Amino acid sequence: MSRIGKRVLVIPEGVTVNVNDNVVSVKGKLGELSLDVKPGISVKCEDGKVTVERENDTKELKQLHGTTNANISNMLNGVSTGFKKDLEINGVGYKFQVSGNTLTISAGYSHVVKMEAPKGIKIESPSANELTISGYDKQQVGEFAALVRKVRGPEPYKGKGIKYKEEHIRHKEGKKAA
Repeated sequence: MSRIGKRVLVIPEGVTVNVNDNVVSVKGKLGELSLDVKPGISVKCEDGKVTVERENDTKELKQLHGTTNANISNMLNGVSTGFKKDLEINGVGYKFQVSGNTLTISAGYSHVVKMEAPKGIKIESPSANELTISGYDKQQVGEFAALVRKVRGPEPYKGKGIKYKEEHIRHKEGKKAA
């Protein structure tokens, strides 16, 4: 039995949840999200609580039961409080620059890398080597943060590159003198 799927989700204050056929819509102060629920999974919204149930114990429905519950939980948290990823860049001359919705990354290439933030994503740079990506859609925030990190991933010898703030990079020793 799925313990995550059985979890009862409490709807935060200021958030409305609508269930129409196989579509769950969540609306809050930060934005609006919707999720298409697969057939065989039912979502019920009663008395400020959301429950997810499955109609039988097939392998596919067991897998989708917990996933659907977790996705709805992420939607509820996203529209009420939002999600945030912090990145930092290390290296001589490496830096972030934010102007409006455009991120410019200087990461040791012969050119700068420019990226447009998708709709619903807010980017801030408190300093030249720190970047904060925030938004109400957890998947979109994580995906954009991964794309930024992919520009110049951290290398294990000197630690240069873009990494998540809480990420630990294991350093290698390198060549030893003969």
